[in-house]
Amino acid sequence: MTPLALILVGIGSIAVLLLLILWLRLHPFVALLIVAVGVALLTGMPVTKLADAVQGSMGRTMGHIAIIVALGAMIGRMIDLSGGAAVVAQGLVRRVGAAHVPLALVISAFGVGIPVFFEVGVIMLMPLVYGMARQTGRPPAVFGIPMAVTMLTVHALLPPHPGAVAVAAALGVGAGHMLLLGLPLAAVVTVLTYVLTRPIMAQPFGCAPDIRAVVDEARDAARGHGAADEPARLFMQAGQKRPVGMGEIVAVIAVPVMLMVAGTLAGELMPPGRLRSVLVFAGIPFVALGLDVMLCAWLLGLRRGLALATVSEVVVAALPGTAIIILITGAGGAFAQVLVGSGVGDALGGLLAASGLPLLVLAFVLTMILRVAQGPTTVALMTTAGILGPMIGRLHLDQTHLTLVALAMGAGGMALSHVNDAGFWIVTRMCGVSVREGLRSWSIMTLVAALLVFAGVATMWAVLPA
Repeated sequence: MTPLALILVGIGSIAVLLLLILWLRLHPFVALLIVAVGVALLTGMPVTKLADAVQGSMGRTMGHIAIIVALGAMIGRMIDLSGGAAVVAQGLVRRVGAAHVPLALVISAFGVGIPVFFEVGVIMLMPLVYGMARQTGRPPAVFGIPMAVTMLTVHALLPPHPGAVAVAAALGVGAGHMLLLGLPLAAVVTVLTYVLTRPIMAQPFGCAPDIRAVVDEARDAARGHGAADEPARLFMQAGQKRPVGMGEIVAVIAVPVMLMVAGTLAGELMPPGRLRSVLVFAGIPFVALGLDVMLCAWLLGLRRGLALATVSEVVVAALPGTAIIILITGAGGAFAQVLVGSGVGDALGGLLAASGLPLLVLAFVLTMILRVAQGPTTVALMTTAGILGPMIGRLHLDQTHLTLVALAMGAGGMALSHVNDAGFWIVTRMCGVSVREGLRSWSIMTLVAALLVFAGVATMWAVLPA
């Protein structure tokens, strides 16, 4: 197919997907698979490779997401039923006031998001979101979406996140320069995004029945008398007899974060040896979360006199609710990968690279368009770096201005997250909002944050000397 035809197929596929989900009310999982297959066939993918293209890319996405979502859900359920989420929620309300709790969660997300991948960070803090929703009676989206936008900002701009690392390597930028300029920029943009998007978050939000059930579970389990409610009720009673302290909840949230930080630092700074291997192993996200599940089981359950069988039933009951999140996220990954494999990104990149735009604008616009067309932030960043890398290398820029180009790419890579992005489905499903509400809030807020980052980068480009 010609580049123009590929671009039209990419644009048309996103339009069809929105039509199927918003107008025809087709389930997102089914709609994503239908459109992914349609794009593969339209772009000339051989039928013999179609199954591998869709199933393989979906499997790779789910392989990363499924374990993290499942383990995170187990941790979240134990924190919630033990009363830990309520303890933290009450503590935040007492310290900062109910009106400022979303800002407190945003600040927490900034700290957690620096060392932790986006999906892991969102899942780790979601119990606090549900606790705040229960405490204040407001929808989870009011707390969860600003928190997730903060994590995406950090994810797109700063090492050790894979997109930022890949761009830095492609442009020859040191991680220290990325952190030196990117960290204060991300902090300022986080605050400005929160302030400027408050009218967006003031709109009414719904809450999907399955998420509403999770939010209400800790309250309903206390009244339940059925056999299915018995393990949850026992878990709650153990927490009431020996109340959970805020320090314990901070510990179970901090432990996996610290393990991942230690693993990253050990891999980069320590010489080969047994201790390095142990730390790197413990820092693998699913290993760190698995260890945290065991810590939660002991600290919040076994230590309070519960039988192992009861704790196991509570943990396993967290899994059914994760199935739809995992499936939709996997289908979104398949759709995104089919768009990448079809050549849509290369066609767009070639068109824009010849446009004559100033370098900083080109880096931002190209990454943003690839992000909108292909989906994942990391894919958009790596594709842009591959397209523009040779051209940037010939300009002989200093480290400061190379870093600013990399940050401009990061700004474009976080803009307008929508239905072809796995992160969109994680955030909207876990916050319980519809696709329409997600597009009106999450997607617009990611665009606002991206524009603020680019404005900051452009200002530094004009002010900082070569």
